[in-house]
Amino acid sequence: MRDVHDAVERTGRGVSEPRAPLPQAQGDWWPDWTPVEPPTLARMLEPALQPIPVLPAIALALAAIYLLGWLRVRTAGGHWPWWRAGLFITGCALLAAVTGLAIEGYGKELFSAFMLQQMTIMIVVPPLLVLGAPGTLLLRALPREGFGNRIRALAVASLRARWARFLLHPGFAVPLFLATFYGLYFSDAADLLLATGLGHVTLEVLFLIAGLLFTVPLLSPDPLPRRDPYMMKLVDVFAEAAVHAFFGVVVMMAGEPLLRAFSSPPPAWDVDPLADQRIAGGIAWGYGEAPTVLLLLVLVLLWYRDDSRRARQRDRRVERHGDTELDAYNAYLEGLGRRSP
Repeated sequence: MRDVHDAVERTGRGVSEPRAPLPQAQGDWWPDWTPVEPPTLARMLEPALQPIPVLPAIALALAAIYLLGWLRVRTAGGHWPWWRAGLFITGCALLAAVTGLAIEGYGKELFSAFMLQQMTIMIVVPPLLVLGAPGTLLLRALPREGFGNRIRALAVASLRARWARFLLHPGFAVPLFLATFYGLYFSDAADLLLATGLGHVTLEVLFLIAGLLFTVPLLSPDPLPRRDPYMMKLVDVFAEAAVHAFFGVVVMMAGEPLLRAFSSPPPAWDVDPLADQRIAGGIAWGYGEAPTVLLLLVLVLLWYRDDSRRARQRDRRVERHGDTELDAYNAYLEGLGRRSP
């Protein structure tokens, strides 16, 4: 990656100027791009796709498939909540922005930029995608015969599969979510992956997968192979928030760079690696807490709505068939009364 940066610096081009694909770093066949000019917020938000924009392409494909499904449902005379579509498209836009703007290039040299990317991909994007209910929309948009039936049968088989229950179990999803912080940054794993462009992209894909596996059991309105009680969901979120906040504090208090990949930013940028690392820890602590609080509020709201729906269903059932449990209990009390002296 340093060889790539030197090559870019020799060209004398900035972020906003046209760029040709850069020479590959020694031992790294994945084409890479790193900006030359010192980081500013405006420069980080400039469009600057990598030579192989994997995550932006995934975001664009997801948005296109979702919109096609939405149009098919609407064309068939069905209804789909506009707010679910808005949430899903917003999630795709954020995923494309955080990996398709110049922050992607700065994230190869600055811990703070990389941490901002990770927090957005893991904590902000997944709830937006999940609340869009893409699985339900897909099932409603598929044709009732031919290829559509095969996709529907595959979806039903996946819901019944043991591997699906395992992947969505908190005993797997929560440790995986936390390992993307502690397991990466307190070992050599992150340095090994960040040494290459492919490894950098692999980490971003891992962040997205871990965030989705953690979020789907909590918020998804789609059919799932397992449903955990809301109390267990709240415990999972509280545990994640506590350990997550501790991680941010540890990063801020570290007296030396945690990762070699971010220990020597370009000298022309005049960036202190330890100061940048403290900013990264603050992002991990502060930027991660606000979405977690919102997640807790959404869970409480969903819990309330679910209880209210169950109460209405029970009331309607009592109106039609009577309350058999209450009748049996009253009969039991009457029997006790008759046997008493």
